Order: sequence, then structure tokens, then C-alpha cells
Amino acid sequence: MRRRTFLAGATCLATLPRLAPAQSVPTLLDAARALAAQPFARDTAPLPPPFAGLSYDAYRGIRPIPGRAALLPHGPDFAVDLLPPGLFFPDPVRIDLDRGDGPQEVTLTPDLFDFAPRYFDTIPATAPGAGFSGLRLRHPLNTPDVLDEVLVVQGASYFRAIGQAMVYGLSARAVALGTGGAGPEEFPRFTHLRLHPARDGTVRLEAVIDSPSLAGHLDMVLRPGEDTVCDVAVTLLPRREIADIGIAPLTSMYLKGPLRAAVSDDFRPRVHDSDVLRIENGAGETLWRPIANPARLETSAFLDDGPVSFGLFQSRRRFTDFEDTEARYHDRPAAVVRPSGDWGRGAVMLVEIPTSDEFMDNIVAFWRPEAPLTAGSEHRFAYSLTWTRAAPGTGLPHAIAQSRSGREHDRPGTRRYVIDIAGDATGLAPEITGPEAVAITGVSLFALPEGRGSRLTFLLIPGEARAADLRVTLGVNGAPVWLHRWTRARDGGV
Repeated sequence: MRRRTFLAGATCLATLPRLAPAQSVPTLLDAARALAAQPFARDTAPLPPPFAGLSYDAYRGIRPIPGRAALLPHGPDFAVDLLPPGLFFPDPVRIDLDRGDGPQEVTLTPDLFDFAPRYFDTIPATAPGAGFSGLRLRHPLNTPDVLDEVLVVQGASYFRAIGQAMVYGLSARAVALGTGGAGPEEFPRFTHLRLHPARDGTVRLEAVIDSPSLAGHLDMVLRPGEDTVCDVAVTLLPRREIADIGIAPLTSMYLKGPLRAAVSDDFRPRVHDSDVLRIENGAGETLWRPIANPARLETSAFLDDGPVSFGLFQSRRRFTDFEDTEARYHDRPAAVVRPSGDWGRGAVMLVEIPTSDEFMDNIVAFWRPEAPLTAGSEHRFAYSLTWTRAAPGTGLPHAIAQSRSGREHDRPGTRRYVIDIAGDATGLAPEITGPEAVAITGVSLFALPEGRGSRLTFLLIPGEARAADLRVTLGVNGAPVWLHRWTRARDGGV
């Protein structure tokens, strides 16, 4: 999915949109169960004018009108924007708003939006068959008198959120199917959103999920703040047996960084939304896996029993780390999944997809249960999802400060790794392991100048190997375990 699609804001209030009482169903979970009992029915109706056949710029030219589809009050400290269909978002999403008097369906009509005359001529009064593409929530995150964006739900089952002093970056999804596999990926989508009354600075959002392979239900409570937390429960109702499920998927972007200059000729030293996957596993280890932009698709599985947490982190927070005034990568959040209850045996999966630009989400992390989900069964996964500026090393002894590597130009076929570690080297006893087909030499550990921590460095000589999974332990209880998959560069070199 292409990134940085423009979703226009608004600044004043006018007439409220037309609302109709929602059709009577006990709950959206019951609606999802009923949906799962039926064969999947794809909506094949084309979008009507004025939302059909739009270019990127034309879609940007559709703006929700304040008071009709933007800045709709929702309790004392939230507001809602309703998002138009078109371009990447053709599928209709029904939206119910409940302000305390029961859910009421919002009817989409073109007069809820302003259409830029440069791209649109006559605007019809109706758009039969069209529905909204999602919604955006606002809340006074940073100052009491400004309703900042805090959550966007739009496209398939994607959503993303931010806390204080953050800009949008990585996304989450309700569920992933076939991600990183040999076949085409399936994208379940939200078909129905219901926003419940806001209470005590929180708001609850429900969604019905549908796809050829499953139906489902998402129940989320949003708690905005310095860190914004989503308390999520996803119920999945498979129509077939599913072995390639992805639970609590996070989707991000990594183009380049100092671990490998996969993409050159760019003035920026780093270009990424996330650069570290951190896992707290059921064995008590903290796994620290730097992210890469490989030459070929790479899928890694970190086996576990009872995961504690996993998340994609942005480890650098200075502007000078990125030098990008527009994208503000240094202000993009990390997202951390903490399961509620025991998720049992399975694996945290990391999918790294090659990319030559920053406009494609090419990194995915999710949980995959060991046992397939059987047809006709019901599975509930509950977790918290925290959007934060926190560093991946927060609370860790001897956290990893940075990871770098580069070719040894006077030693053909050799790559040097540099791992900087917080704190002094006293008591550290690093052990580096890899497959038998590669050689690891030149291990050295020493203090950095000016008390900036310690540096571990070593050489990798891969020989004829095409890939090598490396593991570095520091010999100190609670210190992170550094993991890395070396693969051949795009030019075939080390």
C-alpha cells in the first residue's frame, strides 16, 4: 500500500451529517458470527461518480466539510472525521456513531465533502452504493485547545495512532493472512465501524472484519496520552483452515541505515519508520533484532511459548540522525504489542521485503500460533498496543546503542560488524555464534571515548554462504540478545 496519502483536516463547524438509526443487531460480534456462517460475498459494484477513477491529486482534492464530515463532536474531548472513498479505498465501510443515544448509521452523500474545482466539474447529489473509507479521531493531545489527530482507521483492516509529540509512521492491522508466504497475501477488511460514546478521556471502537478466508470482530478502547494505548480484542472466525495467520500485525518501512547501505546516493543517513524488532519472550530473554532492507524477501521466525511482548521501534530520536525536515522520521512512534493472557506456542514472525524507495511498507511483524485455526472455530486474542517514543533499550542493562557494518576493503569477502553497548565493559563476556559454513574472527570489546559506552566488533567471513543467522550474547543477566541475518548484498557481495 502506498504511503503518505493525504487526509484533509478541518477547522470549523457547520451542519451535522444525516444519521439513521442503525439496524437492530445485538452486537457487532454477533454480526461477525452470522457473517462467518455464510459464504464470502465480494462487493463488486464499481464506485459511482464523483469518487470513481480518481488520480492521487484528485483524491487529495476531496475534503470533509467541517460539521458535516469533519470535526464532528464526540463527547467532551474527541472529534470525528469521516473519510471519503476513492483511489486506494474503493470498498464501502458502514459507520455508526453512538453519542449516548444508541448507534446511528451515517449516510454518505457527496454534499458532506468539498471537491476541488481543478479536478471536479459537476458533483451529483447522490452516490449510490458508495460508503465511507474509514474515520479519523481527534483529541487535544499536545495542547488543550487543539484537536490533534490521534487515530486513523482506513484501508483493509489498517489503523495507526500517535501519542504526544509524534507524527504518523508505522501501522497496525486487525489481522494478516499469508504475509511473506509463497502465495498472494489476503487482506481482510473492515466492513462496519461503530464508535461508542467517549468516557473519561477514552473511546471504544468496534469493527466487523471480512475476507474470503475468515470473518472477525475487533473491539478496541483508545486511551490517548503521552503514550497512546489501544486495548484490543480480536475475534477470528475462519471459513477454512488457516495456518498462515498473523495476529497483532505491525507494518512499517525500512529503506536504509548504518547496518547496511542497501540503497545509496541519498543525502539522508537513515530512512526508516522502524529499525529494531524487540521481543520479550517466554523464556525471559530480550531479543534485539535490527531490521534490514534485503536483496530478496526474508522471513524470520522467533519460536516462543507465552510471548511477553514484541514491537517495532525507532531507536534514534535526533533530527541529525535522519536530516529529513518533511518526513520527521525522528518523531515517528514505536508500537509495542503486549498479549493479555497466555498465547501459548507459536512464533513472532518478521517479514523483510526488498524496496528501492520509502513509499512502500516493506516490514511486517506479527504473532503466528503453532496450531492452525480450524474452519468453523472461534479464536480470541487480546492485547495492548502502545504507541510510544520510548527507546527499545528502555529498562535494559547494557542496551544496544547502535549496530553498524561495512565491507573490509583490504580483506575481500569480509564484513565488519560494530555493536555499541550502553555502560562500561566490566563483566561483559560476549559470545558470538553463527552457522558452521561461515567464519567469525577478530572479536574485540573495548571502551568508547568520553564514557560513551562499550564497543563490540567482529569480522564475518561467509565464504560461499548465501545467508547466515548471527547471535550475540553479552554474558550478563537481563542484557539483550543481539540477532542478525546476514544476506548477500544486491551486487552479490558480502
